[in-house]
Amino acid sequence: MLVKPMDLGPNAFFLKYRKEISRENWLMLHAHQGIELLYIHEGTGTVMLERQPYELGRDTLFCFQPFQLHKVDVPMKDGSTYVRTNLTFDPYILEPCLQQFPKLQAFLRRMAKGVLQRQVFTFGGDRSLDNLLYSYDKIQTRSGGAPDLEDQMLFLITLLRHLQMHVFEMDAGQPAYEKTTGHVERMLEWVEANFRQPFSLETLSRELHLSPYHISHLFKKHTGMTLSDYVASHRIREACALLANTNSSIAEIGRSVGGFSAPHFSQLFKKHKGITPNAYRDAVKHAYQ
Repeated sequence: MLVKPMDLGPNAFFLKYRKEISRENWLMLHAHQGIELLYIHEGTGTVMLERQPYELGRDTLFCFQPFQLHKVDVPMKDGSTYVRTNLTFDPYILEPCLQQFPKLQAFLRRMAKGVLQRQVFTFGGDRSLDNLLYSYDKIQTRSGGAPDLEDQMLFLITLLRHLQMHVFEMDAGQPAYEKTTGHVERMLEWVEANFRQPFSLETLSRELHLSPYHISHLFKKHTGMTLSDYVASHRIREACALLANTNSSIAEIGRSVGGFSAPHFSQLFKKHKGITPNAYRDAVKHAYQ
């Protein structure tokens, strides 16, 4: 297995447009602190994400969340070529620029920390996203590969708006994030503030002055998942960050993300990620050596 580091550069921003690989098999396994957008121009293969295989093909976009372990496997055949664009950025660099745009800021937080109902998109003949990436690559080229921070932030804001309006909400059957009610937003805020404690639907219902049934129904309607599943996923994402960035023991991390014992935490982590906490830590640590 090939595990490679990803250096996001001094501004926590990395873009490589239309990188071409031929005459060699491509196999990558990694996780990192950034949001990664992988756009496939040419090539066929498989992407493993959360234990689910996805077909890699032309005009396909994959969105990987921070610390989400993913494997990209592109076996080369005679005459085949793998052409991809990789954009990875730390979401925290963009947060301060979105204070005047609360809906866009909420969308960024959803990409970084929310539960995404879709992470793979196929565009067919739609070249709009590719054109956006190409236009910024031209700016990068003119600046010798080192555009200033303002150019990067303006590009990310434009790209984020495009993803919000034309990619993540392209499935008309799913409710848009910004259309969720104030109640659901308060639920998300409550989970963010309290996920380290044992989850209690009754406590949440008292704080929101809503019945447990109404809370559960409303949350499932607007997010497509149960509150308990959302809390579990949130805890696992936090655990991934702690495994990658600290030397805390498995027992300490289990306690910090929900008061779990080490065996219970390890079981929960493997259920969600398909590997043990130690295996995840080893994979991520090796990527940065």
